[in-house]
Amino acid sequence: MFALTLCVSTLIASEFMPVSLLTPIASDLGVSEGRAGQAIAVSGLFAVVTSLFIASVARAVDRRKLLLGLTSLMLISGLVVALAPNYTVFMFGRALIGIVVGGFWALSAATVMRLVPEKDVPRGLAMLNGGNALATTVAAPLGSFLGQYIGWRGAFFAVVPLAALTLAWQYFTLPRMPTEQAAAPPSTVAVLRRPRARWGILAVTLLFMGQFALFTYLRPFLETVTRVGVSMLSLVLLGMGAAGLLGTYLMGFLVARRLSAVLIAAPLAMAVIAVALVIFGQSLAATALLLAGWGLIGTAAPVAWWTWLSRTLPHDAEAGGGLMVAAIQLAITAGASLGGLLFDRGGHQGTFLASAALLGAAALTAFWASRPARLPAVVLPPGDAAASCPSTH
Repeated sequence: MFALTLCVSTLIASEFMPVSLLTPIASDLGVSEGRAGQAIAVSGLFAVVTSLFIASVARAVDRRKLLLGLTSLMLISGLVVALAPNYTVFMFGRALIGIVVGGFWALSAATVMRLVPEKDVPRGLAMLNGGNALATTVAAPLGSFLGQYIGWRGAFFAVVPLAALTLAWQYFTLPRMPTEQAAAPPSTVAVLRRPRARWGILAVTLLFMGQFALFTYLRPFLETVTRVGVSMLSLVLLGMGAAGLLGTYLMGFLVARRLSAVLIAAPLAMAVIAVALVIFGQSLAATALLLAGWGLIGTAAPVAWWTWLSRTLPHDAEAGGGLMVAAIQLAITAGASLGGLLFDRGGHQGTFLASAALLGAAALTAFWASRPARLPAVVLPPGDAAASCPSTH
């Protein structure tokens, strides 16, 4: 689990490194900053495609070999991007990291279910999401810092030794996880035919749309409404990231006991925070406190949904995980686009209120997604309860 957590941190750092390095990348490769920014879009596109098809591969290949292959691909991506002689090769390297993102996250819930006892699955998922939260918090500022001293290529190359370390760590610690189910994996349509799965995927989509409709435009909000300088801006965002790490740690314990309540309460609390930011946004103290609460809840919310997936689709976690990753990636894109449109037309108020509405809808659909889960938690047959053990897969 520690090896996989390091892999997550390295992977997410690689994915979001271009955010703080667009200007030097564009200058060096002779393209506009807008074209350089497509480095994020192309990785997201390949992540969506991979996440939808990885289940078929996972059923035919030992999961240990598959994870080692994805980690090797992450290492290769770092080398290709750092040494890219032109824009085309650079984008090819970014496409490779998108494949790793989609494949790894689609397999994450099923892998944790194979590695730890059923009662520890929420904590295992929280560990992975903690690595995600840490990398998301430090990737942009670290990339900017390294780029200033060793250039953007050096910043990207810095992830290569970490990728090599996580590859070696996984090689020596991951057990064999061969497939024992000969049946073909269910299709995306087949998974969505299940009412609970359908409501859950919709709830996750609304959650991430609402979250990124607001989160994407925090910087202009803080600069124009709260009127903070660059140093205070960095401090506020760092506080939000630190709160996210704490929330991720606590969420592992909460979802083990009250999963349904967490699935519903988390988006409701975030909706309240979004409205409160509209009302109290001019106060630095209030805004910093509210954003810490946003980070505490929002960063940790995926832990609850991955736990829900492990309980709702214990035998089809790869297919369900791929579908969830695709939904999340598309929701992030849609939420950021909607938020940008509203921000340009009506300022932060329209964007933040739309975020609150989406999060409220996420809470409502989470109610329907989690409602039937209460009964199986009591009467689950022993064979199904053991589904997360390696010997039953």
